[in-house]
Amino acid sequence: MVSSGLRHALKGTCAPTAVVDLDAFDANLDALAERARGLPIRLATKSLRVPAAIDRALAHPAFSGVLAFSVPEALYLHARGVRDIVIGYPSLDRASLSRMFAEAGACENITVMIDSVDHLDIIEQARTTIAEAGAASVRVCIDVDSSYRPAESWLGDRVHIGGRRSPIRDARSAVTLARQVAARPGFDLVGLMFYEGQIAGTADAGRSVRQAIVRAMQKASIAELAERRAAVIAAVREIADLEFINGGGTGSFESSSVEGTLTELAAGSGLFSPGLFDGYTHFRHRPAAYFVSPVVRRPAPGWVTVFKGGYIASGVPGPDRLPTIAWPQGLAYSSLEGPGEVQTPLTGPGAESLRIGDLVWFRHAKAGELAEHFNEFQIVSQGRISDAWTTYRGEGLVL
Repeated sequence: MVSSGLRHALKGTCAPTAVVDLDAFDANLDALAERARGLPIRLATKSLRVPAAIDRALAHPAFSGVLAFSVPEALYLHARGVRDIVIGYPSLDRASLSRMFAEAGACENITVMIDSVDHLDIIEQARTTIAEAGAASVRVCIDVDSSYRPAESWLGDRVHIGGRRSPIRDARSAVTLARQVAARPGFDLVGLMFYEGQIAGTADAGRSVRQAIVRAMQKASIAELAERRAAVIAAVREIADLEFINGGGTGSFESSSVEGTLTELAAGSGLFSPGLFDGYTHFRHRPAAYFVSPVVRRPAPGWVTVFKGGYIASGVPGPDRLPTIAWPQGLAYSSLEGPGEVQTPLTGPGAESLRIGDLVWFRHAKAGELAEHFNEFQIVSQGRISDAWTTYRGEGLVL
């Protein structure tokens, strides 16, 4: 439910526009800190994509360092003064890797992600193009697959639950790659990353048979991953003096924080608390990011049409990828149109009270993707617009 204070603050605002409830954002910072149980939180910047929001999160004592999603983003953040940057995904962007080697201090503060020898080769090729990079040491993190495979010893990967990420899965494959890193001059293995998406990114609330199966899967996955993760870490520590072991996500803090293997957690989506987060049983953050769009038509009794609204989230296509209609209550999408590129028809009891120009409030299904549609967020605190935060898009960044 959108508070009357938020609605009043945006009254008369040119729309569509994106909105951040700053009081909710700050409350979510504290909530994540409490759920982390003392472990530092590395901020997943792809889940915000708003420089001022990133700065505000990093100013909180529970947050330390960032998990960027590309080399250009890492360089952008480094130029803004952010330090301790881990790039969460392997990169084949040779031009940007070369820029990293050419930029003063970047190699000391940015850690690149790998999961194969091919990644090492590409990074090394980029380094050879920069004369000044000869003495630069490359900080490397290995991404270890954390998905769940029931009865893996019998079925192999025929039943795979979770993201298709790294081929590195067990102690043997991790050690093989770690030795390759250690054998290359100028490469330092400093970290391991584990992302348990089947726990952190999968909603478990509900009484359906499917949701009961999800909860059982997650319980089994938590136990399996704890054992496998401990074995991988112990084996790799025999080869490298690791600085950090990263894992978890907003949806898995309860299990990840108490496992005892991690030195830090990763999170970002929980600060905006998008629509997909309504489906978790073990935590509840305050919705903090919205977009609003005006009613531009009343095409028939019981119907209104708002401008734009077709901001569909990535992932497996389905109803849960649509924006959540946050206010007024009692509205639903048209089964024939859904949220559209230029218009979104809505129907239901909530339509009766709406007039031309009234604002309808929505929440994106995922956190950072909302910033790809707007140049800035209107910041509301204590019932009034207090600021405007530019997004990456508003900065002209395509990352």
